[in-house]
Amino acid sequence: MQVLPATLEKLSFDRVIAALAERAATPLGRERALLVRPDLDDAARTLAFERTDEVLLGDDLALGGVEDVRPLVERVREGGVLDGREILSIAYTMDAAATVRRAIASGYRPRLRELAEAMTSFDGVLRLVREQLDTQGEVRDDATPKLREIRRRLQPLRGRIRERLAQLLAQHSEHVQDPIVTLRRDRYVIPIKASAQSRVPGIVVDTSDSGQTVFVEPAPVVPMNNELVLLEFEERDEVRRILLALGQRVAFEPGLEPTLAALAELDLALASARLAREWRLTRPDVAAGAPVALPDARHPLVEACVPNDVLLAGAGGDERLMVVTGPNAGGKTVLLKTLGLAVLMAHAGLFVAAGAERRADGRPRRVRLPRVASLLTDIGDEQSIEASLSTYAAHLTNLRRIVDVADPDTLVLVDELGSGTDPDEGAALSQAILEVLVERRAVGLVTTHLAPLKVFASRTEGVLNAAMRFDVEALEPTFELTIGQPGRSYALAIARRIGLDEPLLQRAEALLGPEGARLERLLETLEGQRDALQRELDAARTSSDQARAEAELLRRQIERLRERESELLAQAGEKADALLHDTLQRATQLRRTAREQPEQRGKALEALQALRRETRQKAAQAGGEVREPRPAKADPLRPGQVVRVASYEAEGPIVEIRGDTLVVQLGLLKVEVPRRDVAPVAPKARAPGRSGGPGLATPAASGFDRELNVRGERVEGALEAIRDFVSEAHALQVESVRILHGKGTGVLRDAVRQYLREERLVSKFEDAVPYEGGHGVTVAYLRE
Repeated sequence: MQVLPATLEKLSFDRVIAALAERAATPLGRERALLVRPDLDDAARTLAFERTDEVLLGDDLALGGVEDVRPLVERVREGGVLDGREILSIAYTMDAAATVRRAIASGYRPRLRELAEAMTSFDGVLRLVREQLDTQGEVRDDATPKLREIRRRLQPLRGRIRERLAQLLAQHSEHVQDPIVTLRRDRYVIPIKASAQSRVPGIVVDTSDSGQTVFVEPAPVVPMNNELVLLEFEERDEVRRILLALGQRVAFEPGLEPTLAALAELDLALASARLAREWRLTRPDVAAGAPVALPDARHPLVEACVPNDVLLAGAGGDERLMVVTGPNAGGKTVLLKTLGLAVLMAHAGLFVAAGAERRADGRPRRVRLPRVASLLTDIGDEQSIEASLSTYAAHLTNLRRIVDVADPDTLVLVDELGSGTDPDEGAALSQAILEVLVERRAVGLVTTHLAPLKVFASRTEGVLNAAMRFDVEALEPTFELTIGQPGRSYALAIARRIGLDEPLLQRAEALLGPEGARLERLLETLEGQRDALQRELDAARTSSDQARAEAELLRRQIERLRERESELLAQAGEKADALLHDTLQRATQLRRTAREQPEQRGKALEALQALRRETRQKAAQAGGEVREPRPAKADPLRPGQVVRVASYEAEGPIVEIRGDTLVVQLGLLKVEVPRRDVAPVAPKARAPGRSGGPGLATPAASGFDRELNVRGERVEGALEAIRDFVSEAHALQVESVRILHGKGTGVLRDAVRQYLREERLVSKFEDAVPYEGGHGVTVAYLRE
């Protein structure tokens, strides 16, 4: 797009770019944002839109640790040496880039993934930096074998020097100023009183500010200090060599420059998304010949800006020019700049301030703009004393350029057309300019106060009248755009509203002339009709809102009924839990009676069986009235029946029947097998005398479960449960029982088996077979 720098300034594009740069997270992104201009081709513009969309639709990306390391890289390439912290800055930026690369690569965001693919992982160079530098940027001892050897010799040597100086301090204690070892000019010394300097053989390295103390390097440590200095020289040389090589390694890394460029583009996309989110911007569709469709358009830099629909036909439509009239300070110039800024932002790859409000059906309102080759404007006062140009002459200069360049790919924005000169001549010239723009099929928006241009717009095909509204009662503009009719100046209406004499107003209307008075009356009539229609529309909307509110009320009532249903179900569940708790307590008491009072065992077990029957009846009543079942074909298989599963070559009881699928317990595992894969196992014959005594039901009839699961229980609780379980099983003349305790650490298993050894009702016990639980299950055989 061709646009003058002055136009960018007048339309506040620079302020938008500054806001974009403020939202960048890195110096690279800020620099890139400040270079954004409305000159993108179709492919680059679409790419910018898609990147912003992907950021808005996905998780936010962090660019922490990314710095502008280009000056450091340039210094190395010019022969400089970086210190450790500066090398770490480059490494941290590389590492941050690698982290971002991995984060983008893991998601489905193709445009951002293209940026990630332009970055490098830097695995090798980062590993080298970690091996040679610590987190403070200091060179590690083991960076090279030579440095390791130098530092291995340095530390003991320093220790020997300090140890020898400590001995000399004690030897010359009467001459010592302070009993400390210190450093002066990189040599270890001791502080000696100046008056006793000659008493301590050595070299005076330094003196105190007061002159009372001299820092002496005693003769015995001079050779060691010399050796230390030489080693430190070697250390510094080796460290400098390492830093030089490492700095060149990171600075000349082939993927560094493309990575920094990709980070800048990514940060620009993130900043664009933040700007769109904070300013409620919308992605526009930009295409050649497209119409101007800016629903709810507003100026993003004007606080509390009133949104308006700005609609103009594209290359295939007729109404390509809009003439906006209305009172002063009514919002005409803001509307004109809103359109211009939206076009600039769209052509720069940024979202625009329109379409934030959705339709009544919840769908977003489409924002469309034509692809513009030139943006031509005449806005504001451009008089120039140096060029001897008046305000009107400056306007004419701009208008001449507009007329010379205008074509179907041009957007024209003219503020206060025809102002600054004689109204009649200004209106004539302005109409002639508009006729040229209509003939050239340029798209544009023009604001004016001239009545002849209102008439021209209403009579000319391809030109659309529009007006900014004014509240005469409140004497203030509403900043609302009305398309399809011209606006009034409201001068006489405002004068009448504030109380000017009626004869004076009548004289003014007479001076206005018959044409002007008729036009003003016509506009007033149209405005009244429009207000009446608006009131009817508002009433219809109110009725619609009321209907929606009533529907919402019904929805909430239904939700409350459903919540009440849930509460009732919860109460029923609590009652069932209470019944279960009571039943368990009674069963526990009966088992304790059977165990502790042998003479009452028969009655206690009969009461326990009666309790089971009573519990089943209550459960059936809780589920509803019991009805006679319909006759059905008897199923040969039933829950609890022992079957053999051919595919597992194992036997186990049926836990659940699900049509043609059975759930069978094979040891500790529950497996689903097809019905055709199982075969019933004939029950084993019971030994004589174990069929139950008088008044006692068989285990199956009593509902007794031969298996007890104590996995996860504490030892004390598990043993109490096993004691009751074994007592009841013995009373019901059960031959054997299974105790599931699991393997775990073996503590529970050992406690169970110790109890079974001491239990007089148990004859023996053993592990279950491997496919039925193995070491995690103990099978106990009961005495007769």
